[in-house]
Amino acid sequence: MEEEEDDYMSDSFINVQQDIRPGLPMVRHVKEAIQKEEKQREANQKNRQKSLKEEERERRDTVLKNALGNENKGFALLQKMGYKSGQALGKSGGGIVEPIPLNIKTGRGGLGHEESQKRKAEERLENYRRKIHMKKQADEDAADQFRMRFKSKQEERKIEGDLRKSQRACQQLDTQKDIKVPKEIWYWTEPEQEEKDQEEEEKDEYKGSDLSVLEKLQILTAYLREEHLYCIWCGTAYEEAADLSSNCPGDSSADHD
Repeated sequence: MEEEEDDYMSDSFINVQQDIRPGLPMVRHVKEAIQKEEKQREANQKNRQKSLKEEERERRDTVLKNALGNENKGFALLQKMGYKSGQALGKSGGGIVEPIPLNIKTGRGGLGHEESQKRKAEERLENYRRKIHMKKQADEDAADQFRMRFKSKQEERKIEGDLRKSQRACQQLDTQKDIKVPKEIWYWTEPEQEEKDQEEEEKDEYKGSDLSVLEKLQILTAYLREEHLYCIWCGTAYEEAADLSSNCPGDSSADHD
């Protein structure tokens, strides 16, 4: 009979525990049982067994915090040789006072692993810096090459412009001297050629000649100075050779800059 009552109470406890909802009446002894169970759970949480690593760490910290006593054989031997607590080691007292600190290795890497990782990190950083430096140097070289090409192109256009100006001046001055035919065919400009755009002039103006544009300019300006005492960069026809020699800075564009 008692066993049946116990079973009934147990089933009632389980049913009530499974059907705990706000507003439902709760049997007093069931409520007390639930509270007792919660307190027991909290106590178990507080008094749970510590792991082996935690116990080892606590024991180690406790031992390291306490100074060595006479029960330690090594310390006892030091005292027999005249050592006193707090005194530096060594015959002259120039040694260490505190023990060498204990560094606990917590990682799972082998010996030298941290140094290897540090060395690899430094190598990666050095490689990154080297790549940045090489990229910067390449960008600077590309910029220098672009400036050189641009400058060279500008100089070519300037030389071509000076040659065309020399050709027009030569044709005009030769005509004033009643010269019907130019000394060289390229000494004069062709009328239809002047009407073409610059691209066509670059293609057709000096076609069929082995001389470069700069060589033609040097030859033609020398002819203008000797034959007509004229300097295209001064824009002046001098009266005498001595006047040209003394007042003209030189026979090149650079002399007139």
